[in-house]
Amino acid sequence: MLATDRDVSGAASYRHAMLRPRMSFTRQALVLQSIVITIVVCIGLLLFGWLLDRELITQYGERARGVARSVAADPAIVAAATRYDPSTGSYDPDGVVQARAEAVRQSTGVLFVVVTDRDGVRLSHPNPAELGHPVSTDPSEALAGREVVIVQHGTLGDSARAKVPLRDLAGHVVGIVSVGISLDDIHTRWRGMVGVAALFAGGALILGVAGTALLTRRLRRLTLGLEPHELAELVQEREAVLHGISEGVLAVDAADRISVYNGEAIRLLGNEPAVGAPLDEIDLPAGVRSALSGSGDADNLVTVAGDRVLIANRRQVRRDGRNLGRVLTLRDRTDLEVLTNELDAVRALTESLRAQRHEFSNRLHLIAGLLETGHHAEAMEYLHMLSAPSAAATDTDHDAIRDPYLRAFLAAKMAIATEKGVRLDIGEESWVDARVTAPVDVITIVGNLLDNAIDAARLGAARPASVEIVLAAERDTLYLSVADTGDGVAASLVDRLFVQGVSTRAGDSRGLGLALSQQAARSLGGEVWLAQPGGDGHGAVFAARLPAVLAVAAAGADK
Repeated sequence: MLATDRDVSGAASYRHAMLRPRMSFTRQALVLQSIVITIVVCIGLLLFGWLLDRELITQYGERARGVARSVAADPAIVAAATRYDPSTGSYDPDGVVQARAEAVRQSTGVLFVVVTDRDGVRLSHPNPAELGHPVSTDPSEALAGREVVIVQHGTLGDSARAKVPLRDLAGHVVGIVSVGISLDDIHTRWRGMVGVAALFAGGALILGVAGTALLTRRLRRLTLGLEPHELAELVQEREAVLHGISEGVLAVDAADRISVYNGEAIRLLGNEPAVGAPLDEIDLPAGVRSALSGSGDADNLVTVAGDRVLIANRRQVRRDGRNLGRVLTLRDRTDLEVLTNELDAVRALTESLRAQRHEFSNRLHLIAGLLETGHHAEAMEYLHMLSAPSAAATDTDHDAIRDPYLRAFLAAKMAIATEKGVRLDIGEESWVDARVTAPVDVITIVGNLLDNAIDAARLGAARPASVEIVLAAERDTLYLSVADTGDGVAASLVDRLFVQGVSTRAGDSRGLGLALSQQAARSLGGEVWLAQPGGDGHGAVFAARLPAVLAVAAAGADK
């Protein structure tokens, strides 16, 4: 059972839907970048909190050390701590140390200020019940004369504390001073600073997510809503299409910069444009530049590039109302143009032969009529008149032109000129005794020059209208000149007469013949030029030099 078009289309749509990811790339990018930003911000905040906790403990420990040093430097406390009462068996019998230590604690806001004797027994404490008891933490390092900053747990809870030795006037250690700051106070300060940092981190997270959303939105707009796999497929398809077709493709973006071209366009144009280069800076033929610079769509624009005749089609590219640029497709019509010229020559020759057959038939009818009516003398006289040489016979019998291509073509052009009321003459100076080796290019040049001259003579004011062509051979080089009785070439057109699109007459598809002739001559290593622009009773004179188009050996053999 054969599958219908609907089945195939449905299967293709289903397969495409299965290959399409569940979440678009831009949304995946948004989610992924949001997660990454969130993780980075959280890790940064945690690292900040940990470092801040270490830093605050260190700072508060140094603060406690400063308070402890100031207390240990108090002479009253030193004196009281070294005064021993034998009756009670303790130091500081007057309680001076307790009073001054509490005053320092209240003024500095620390958790405790504890002063001990040389045995580590408390002489001061926020809780008077603890006086006379040994300290709850090891005082040995401070009693040995070393300062200690540490976090410990004591009778008043966890604290960052500093222990410094208490020395008498002789420098002997007579006790220690321990000052502590509650970790609760440190944590309160930490939470406040981390809270502020968390606000900034939250703001940064929101800005990061918002920036990511804007970036993905712009990315989606720049990619015209296409997913990466669709872009990859488009690139593959574009490469396959660009390099798989026989037409040249040249495209510009909305800013008139070269965006796309293929190998066929390089071959047809004769140079390779740079992607991204402005259109005005690219060396392009005038016709191609004009076709590519236009707006809107255009079909079958005829242009010349080098020695090629091209057909250009322009398309404006839009998507969702946005102007994406223009695409120009180029087709090589050189061979078709040559065949068209040859077909025109054959058609002209056929028309000439038909006219001659008709004239010959009329002459036979006249001779037959004269013979049937018994006018034998008149018939003989008419035959003598037909066999006598005449100017017309001399013109069509050009023995000076031995090449069959040129002879047949000139005969055809004479017939066409006669139909248009123009006499085409071959100059007496003409002499071509060799065969043409490049008939296509030579006929193209001669034909275009003759066509222009015949039209100029037909439209000119001078009468009778005539065109004269002179062809001369010098070894393998063919020289030719074409003169007409037209009105000549305007001075404003002399310098740009061979530019495509420039013509002495108005109308579409004008200005191609001379440009094509110039390109064909240059392809042979020769040239075509305007010898005389005309005026003072005569029309324009065009000349051409075509090297290496004649068979010299063949000419020598004929001789």
